[in-house]
Amino acid sequence: MKTPIPDYLETLLDSVREDTSGEVADYIPELAAADPDPLGMALCTMSGRIYGAGDDRRMFSIQSVSKPFVYALALQQRGWDKVQETVSAEPSGEAFHELSLESGTNRPMNPMINAGAIAVNQLINGEDSSVDDRVEVIREFFCELAGRELQINRQLCYSELEDAERNLSIAHMLRNYKVIQDEAHDAVLSYTLQCATEINARDLAVMSATLAGGGIQPVTGKRILNPDVCRMALAVMASAGMYDAAGRWMTTVGIPAKSGVSGGLIGSLPGQLGIATFSPRLDAQGNSVRGVGIFQKLSADMGLHLMAADPYGDSALRNIHTEGDATVIRLQGKVNFSAAENILNEMETEDFGGRRIVLDIERVSSFNKVGRRMIKEALRRYREQGHDVAIYDPENILTDLVYSDGTEAETLDSLKEHSLEEKD
Repeated sequence: MKTPIPDYLETLLDSVREDTSGEVADYIPELAAADPDPLGMALCTMSGRIYGAGDDRRMFSIQSVSKPFVYALALQQRGWDKVQETVSAEPSGEAFHELSLESGTNRPMNPMINAGAIAVNQLINGEDSSVDDRVEVIREFFCELAGRELQINRQLCYSELEDAERNLSIAHMLRNYKVIQDEAHDAVLSYTLQCATEINARDLAVMSATLAGGGIQPVTGKRILNPDVCRMALAVMASAGMYDAAGRWMTTVGIPAKSGVSGGLIGSLPGQLGIATFSPRLDAQGNSVRGVGIFQKLSADMGLHLMAADPYGDSALRNIHTEGDATVIRLQGKVNFSAAENILNEMETEDFGGRRIVLDIERVSSFNKVGRRMIKEALRRYREQGHDVAIYDPENILTDLVYSDGTEAETLDSLKEHSLEEKD
């Protein structure tokens, strides 16, 4: 059976596809000329399974989405005390390119705004590093996070440098207060090359999942970052990743996130998922319009808000047992997206030799919207493959028994009469 998750992602893309509000970043020549219409997204689970839809392989520059990753690298290389001396971790409530520093300390307010990101960039590989060496360390780190080779778009970098007066002003300000040591031009060059790394939504989903998983790259299984480093990076993403819209974002969406002016948007939900979207049109805060819309729907459908009390549902699959010519799939607890994804993956590995498939949800306490949708769609597809499919739901937990094609699921009044009861 083909998993229904990519189809669900396509439905999400379709729900925002007609929204053509917002504008591409017109202050960078290369981005001003970019096609505004691509739309893609990807999810990566803690087990390294990647699901994508739309233009999920379309390459674009990472831009400010690089900031939490480079912040994590600085924490890993230099430690909390050194990084905290250089940049604070407080929300600024200001635009990402504001020329302002923390009162009293003259540090940038946080690493998610340009002043903080330029300062953090200068910590990588030591303050005495050359621009080329520093940028190569960052590029190699991004490659490890993504699990594949990535390249820097130098043409884009030089295009950005043609109109970099504001970032140069920030760098001069940082140098004046001895926050950085490099010449302002070198600092901006290094930071701009960092932002010009070419990635796609699938790469970013895996990179985000690495933060969500406490530093273990979920596809390669390699530990890249310490868990405490990931915790700090996620905390700053939660408080400042969406710039002056961060407070509204956390109350409505509730997923630590970071946006970029090329149209990328990432979210890392600790212990569950890495999420990435790509759509170039931006709102007034510099965040992807359609990307924000997708995240809002994901949070609502999947119950992904960080402050929600719902458990993750990793143990929702009680067992899969074949009895005679029937296979019984027994679920338990709360079934949300993470639970449903694990269940579907286990079902894909099963050889349902018996023609009959019975879903036993007697011990399920609840389904959220997307968990119910995924499980029902899987059953419908097994039925289309020729299996005789039924549901045992004595507590009427599923509530809606209608499949996506308008037909209704068969139900069983009892497992005992079919000799399908679980044996002690």
